[in-house]
Amino acid sequence: MCLMVKCALCVHLIYSDIVQRSREELKAIRETNPGLKPTLAIIQVDIPADFVSTQIGLNVMQICLPRQCTEEEVIEEILRLNEDSRVYGIFLHLPQSFLSKSVRNAIKPQKDVDGVSDLNVGRVVLGDQRDGFASPVAGAVLEMLARHGVYLFMAVLVGVEGPLKATLQFLLQNNGMMVQTCQWSSKHICHFEVFTEMFVAVVICQHVVRSNRRWIQEQQYQPWRLRPLKLQPLSPVPSDIEISRAQTPKPISQLAQEVGLLPEELEAYGNTKAKVHLSLLNRLQHQPNGKYVLVAGITPTPLGEGKSTVTIGLVQALSAHLKLNSFACLRQPSQGPTFGVKGGAAGGGYAQVIPMEEFNLHLTGDIHAITAANNLVAAAIDARILHEATQSDKALYSRLVPSVNGVRCFSPIQMARLQRLGINKSDPSDLTPEEVRAFVRLDLDPEKVTWQRVIDTNDRFLRKITVGQTQFDIAVASEIMAILALTDGLADMRARLGRMVVGSSRNGQPITADDLGVTGALAVLMKDAIKPTLMQTLEGTPVFVHAGPFANIAHGNSSVLADKLALKLVGEEGFVVTEAGFGADIGMEKFFNIKCRTSGLKPDVVVLVATVRALKMHGGGPNVTAGVPLPKEYINENLQLVTDGCSNLKKHIQIAHLFGVPVVVALNAFKTDTQAEIDLVCRIAEASGASAAVQCHHWSRGGRGSVELAQAVKEVASQKNHFQFLYNLQDSIVEKIRTIAQKVYGADDIELSPEAQAKIDYYNQQGFGALPICMAKTHLSLSHMPEKKGVPTGFILPIRDIRASIGAGFIYPLVGTMSTMPGLPTRPCFYDIDLDPVTEEIKGLF
Repeated sequence: MCLMVKCALCVHLIYSDIVQRSREELKAIRETNPGLKPTLAIIQVDIPADFVSTQIGLNVMQICLPRQCTEEEVIEEILRLNEDSRVYGIFLHLPQSFLSKSVRNAIKPQKDVDGVSDLNVGRVVLGDQRDGFASPVAGAVLEMLARHGVYLFMAVLVGVEGPLKATLQFLLQNNGMMVQTCQWSSKHICHFEVFTEMFVAVVICQHVVRSNRRWIQEQQYQPWRLRPLKLQPLSPVPSDIEISRAQTPKPISQLAQEVGLLPEELEAYGNTKAKVHLSLLNRLQHQPNGKYVLVAGITPTPLGEGKSTVTIGLVQALSAHLKLNSFACLRQPSQGPTFGVKGGAAGGGYAQVIPMEEFNLHLTGDIHAITAANNLVAAAIDARILHEATQSDKALYSRLVPSVNGVRCFSPIQMARLQRLGINKSDPSDLTPEEVRAFVRLDLDPEKVTWQRVIDTNDRFLRKITVGQTQFDIAVASEIMAILALTDGLADMRARLGRMVVGSSRNGQPITADDLGVTGALAVLMKDAIKPTLMQTLEGTPVFVHAGPFANIAHGNSSVLADKLALKLVGEEGFVVTEAGFGADIGMEKFFNIKCRTSGLKPDVVVLVATVRALKMHGGGPNVTAGVPLPKEYINENLQLVTDGCSNLKKHIQIAHLFGVPVVVALNAFKTDTQAEIDLVCRIAEASGASAAVQCHHWSRGGRGSVELAQAVKEVASQKNHFQFLYNLQDSIVEKIRTIAQKVYGADDIELSPEAQAKIDYYNQQGFGALPICMAKTHLSLSHMPEKKGVPTGFILPIRDIRASIGAGFIYPLVGTMSTMPGLPTRPCFYDIDLDPVTEEIKGLF
């Protein structure tokens, strides 16, 4: 009896200590996380559970199931609690008959505060309980032995079975004891259990507090544990698709874990790509951003100069070779170039995103979602014009606000339209005939509808077709694509979609998607597309692929959201490398003046990609045509052509300096380049103001071939710069266009067509004059004339037309003959693309 009293006193002391300690831990948690209210969920069957959680300050959720409930119902309740963000501990207060292996293992190990799951028992066996819990009964036994200062040579476990038996046995053995088990039981043991019930309960509560603390620690920024994939470059370099297929990518869940993403932030699309949830931005909102690097280029040849390849090679060098966290942020390829001229856009050689087939074809369906959303708006416009033309006000009103089960009410978007009209009524029966007419009549002028249908294929015959008034753009030129690339979240995207102007009424008022009542449906179609897609390079480094606006038509940059997520994930010393489309005169200018204004982010360095091939073209070399062998001037050494062509490189360095950002020139080396040509370009680039100029061999060597570039970027990015915008938003539309034309393109002035001037007057009247400018211009020349290479001068820039993307937030002038629907060449890439019906392998994709 004396021993029983001593044990009771010991239990009471330990109980008091644990209660006090848990209170203090919970208080500290709430001081730094005031919104958190940790909850212990108790599942029981007809048996009331009396817990001491209120003494510690925990919330308790008691779920009482009927005695006749099935195992499936218990598991269903456990799975629901697993996903409840309020619950940090689940305790099964159930008869032994309910505690099957399936039930015990249904609990998430991090919420299994009773330590009954196989994983938690296994952790005890292995001596590693950092991420799990041991049985509180076992903990109580060890705590009492330690408090008594008792060392036992042998322990006998009496009447203990199941997970508790295994846990006790291994914990005692790990403390140096020999352990035997016995099935005998006694009423004295039952008396002792009465003592320790409250003790065990408070240990369970302590486990809930620890679970909460672990969760908070998981939410903090996690150092990377990136394991690069090994490359073994071959010579000669195989085709891009052969290289891609020769590398086995890491499971996307593994890559996500390596870069600090939580399982709940990942939405897998197969084994090699996944959407990343925007909740990451909230979780890491206090984490400092990494360095922000923009890859741009000189005026390219029709073959492209390898900006995507440089971007990927650079991040492979930074992460896999310099051991610096880095993320590439790329645009999703359009099927227009994929099946048209360019082929795949996953990089090339040993600097690629893999698997390249998935990257180039469909990916996670974002462009299809944009196409569906865009064409839903077009259908809504046509339907509204038809119904207004064929129905009376009364008939329109009865159909727009129908009686459902004898009740008429406005939908939320209709209430918003009433408010815009100044009608402060909520009962449909209260509107006057004049108010009904104002509500139902958008009065869209068919001649002033500016919204066009889209398709993600080059098709010149859809530029204007003869059925009705329909015209088509390529999908990546849709305003919805621009919104996806510039938005900062779901609420902002929905608001931008609602602001999209689709045309004008006959009295000159802008008509929006909100007026059509289609905004909510658009947001539903776009709800998954807003999440960036995670992929990887050939060397297993992370890539975000998101949005794909063309740079010669739209603003030509991947999404703000992808950049922001990546900047948080890489950490303060890491690097995010993003790419702007085409030359610095197009994609880079729009990156600074549009994307950076929207995001609030400031770049640290520009990597300007050049090739000897392109410089020779700008120096007077013959035309370069896709699919046609290069003329001899591009194969043989010609220092004079290179020297003359460097005028274009100098101009692009100057454009970057207009924005106060330092430049590193990356000379993308080809096997036809001579060392003398390479050295000449690097000398001229540095003499023209580049902070560094280095040759890159990532195509043939992978990240190892861009280590010198990575080192230069690291050094220059650490220096302070003086970033500035090119113009003030309050400047007039005409002055903003003129500033870009003169300072960036080198034009003497601009010339507005009468239609363009009329549009400017209209946009000013509607209050759209303070938006930035997104020039739609050829990418093949600094001027509007594709054949003018080098640095054209003495030209007037013609502005044929001006459109407005009010939802995206910019005005875009159409320069010269620029079209928003490309056409297919005589011999498109699709001639070479095919599918093996047996292996299902894709052939001919770049």
